[in-house]
Amino acid sequence: MTKNHMRLFFCCLVGAMFSQSISPTLADEPLIFISSFAAGQDGSIHAYNLVPATGVLKPIQQTPGVEHAFFMAISPDQKYLYSIHAQTFSGSEPEQVAAYALEGRTGRLKLLNRQSTRGTASCYLEVDAKGKTVLVANYTTGNVASFPVKEDGSLAEAASFFQHRGSSIDPARQKGPNAHCIVVSPDNRFAFAADLGIDQIVSYRLDAATAKLSVNQPPYVKTGAGFGPRHLTFSPNGKRVYVINELKSSITMFDYDAAAGVLTERQTISTLPAEFTGTSHCADLKFTPDGRFLYGTNRGHDSIAAYRVADDGRLTLIDIEPSLGKGPQNLAIAANGTLLLCANMPGNNAAIFRIDGKTGRLTSVGDPHPQLSPACIKVLP
Repeated sequence: MTKNHMRLFFCCLVGAMFSQSISPTLADEPLIFISSFAAGQDGSIHAYNLVPATGVLKPIQQTPGVEHAFFMAISPDQKYLYSIHAQTFSGSEPEQVAAYALEGRTGRLKLLNRQSTRGTASCYLEVDAKGKTVLVANYTTGNVASFPVKEDGSLAEAASFFQHRGSSIDPARQKGPNAHCIVVSPDNRFAFAADLGIDQIVSYRLDAATAKLSVNQPPYVKTGAGFGPRHLTFSPNGKRVYVINELKSSITMFDYDAAAGVLTERQTISTLPAEFTGTSHCADLKFTPDGRFLYGTNRGHDSIAAYRVADDGRLTLIDIEPSLGKGPQNLAIAANGTLLLCANMPGNNAAIFRIDGKTGRLTSVGDPHPQLSPACIKVLP
């Protein structure tokens, strides 16, 4: 063996040993993105590695100047991240959705382009299962839009746009439409938009090939009057839809007809203790991957309600745990369903909880991680 061959052999051996020593650690540490809802350079997207054993968030990168980065979405192939970008949130001018390329698992983001959201107070983003469509819900203007994704992950101009109409019974909050989320069905055929201002879940058909929406029939299902539906999620088995009602402080469960894209209401359950008499508004809800437990947030009561999910989809309250910060805005489940992360936006921290796999109860893990105005959490396993 020559000296060059010996050097090459030694380098390969050391490289293999080094790779083996770090790969399990990196593989065990999910990549976490948390947006900061703030103006100017304070508006940013923070990247962390999460240590499951300790619940510690290790900062690895920050992308500044993502102004009022209220909500984010990540493509199914984990190559691209999309974020709201707004110089003035809920102002007179339409806001933007920004497309970024992820540089591996470094947490670094490369800006590709931005497109107008066609509305204001843009508050929710979703990427379809094929990674070819990005959808946005605009709260103040009460509309939704869809955008084709180009080959490089950047966005084309909106392919479809729908303005919601109507009002409901709360004179302060429901004078007109307020689209608060838009979520694609598991089979990628439908999209459902929760509209707080008109107490409706609006139903659309999605043409994934063209990134276009069209109105489904029936076009919507009503929630209870004054409920104010905010966010919705499908159960992991795809059989049901759960909607968290901001104004009513409750969660409504619907059976889901996947063939027709139709929702049928089955249950509504409170997110608050029976004795609570103050002011509180719900925000977000998330399932564990196995579908056994569901969690929803209360802003005002500043807590997380935990539920057990029965075989028929009905919810039973397990417990209501303090969120360890003001205004729990967004939730995420990490580490194969063993950890729950909570963004306390006005509380300026992200709290981490361990999920008991048998009972679904939450236990705080260490002190909350400080961050300016955390609004949205996304997890890359």
